[in-house]
Amino acid sequence: MSEADQRKVAFVTGAGSGIGRATARMFAEDGYAVAIVDLNEAGGKETEGIINQAGGESFFVKCNTADEDSVKNAVAETVSRYGRLDAAFNAAGVDGANGKFTADNTLEEWSKVIAVNLTGVWLCMKYQIEQMLKNGGGAIVNCASTAGIRGAQFFGPYCASKHGVVGVTKAAALEYARQGVRINAVCPGMIETPMTNGEAVRDLIEELAAKSPLGRRGQPEEIGGAVLYLCSERATFVHGQAIAVDAALTTA
Repeated sequence: MSEADQRKVAFVTGAGSGIGRATARMFAEDGYAVAIVDLNEAGGKETEGIINQAGGESFFVKCNTADEDSVKNAVAETVSRYGRLDAAFNAAGVDGANGKFTADNTLEEWSKVIAVNLTGVWLCMKYQIEQMLKNGGGAIVNCASTAGIRGAQFFGPYCASKHGVVGVTKAAALEYARQGVRINAVCPGMIETPMTNGEAVRDLIEELAAKSPLGRRGQPEEIGGAVLYLCSERATFVHGQAIAVDAALTTA
């Protein structure tokens, strides 16, 4: 068996920036071939360049995770190129309409957040699980949020979507544990990413981070480390968990 045939393969959505990019890079550093999956072509190709220039193996595939055919084709293209799928991190997401009372959100705002953050995760899992069952198992990590394990005022659609991610993670973990597919979620706290640096939320994020036990925002690599652990052989007894990586923000 060639070295390429033995290499594990990871599929990372939202890999064009932030947590997704950091985690894709860390998968590559750990010896995985990585599918860089993102709707943002410029960001995705930049991530591909970063990994490949560092000696890793990756390729970019443009994908709208809220569209079933797009997700199905992205998984198929990954398997066509690398022959298998061992790990997946579903990190693509949007923050949606921030700063609004729940009743002030429009149906359009609500639907967009649910489509990307929740339906998109479910669609990715649907086709990732199908492939992992074919190659004897694998590990999936879904990116939820601390807003998926407690309330978050003025983030109604986002909070609902991330609670949904935790729920579908737990359900799928129960269903596929005996078939060799481990499924967990990470719940990041205040992480320094392009999303949290956006003008609409930057001040709020900084205020919340300052109140956290560490008094700072986390770095994308601090989430990536948790994802790689959950996808590794060191986590074979970890199933169906929603693990907060938030400097104890949700502990109290």
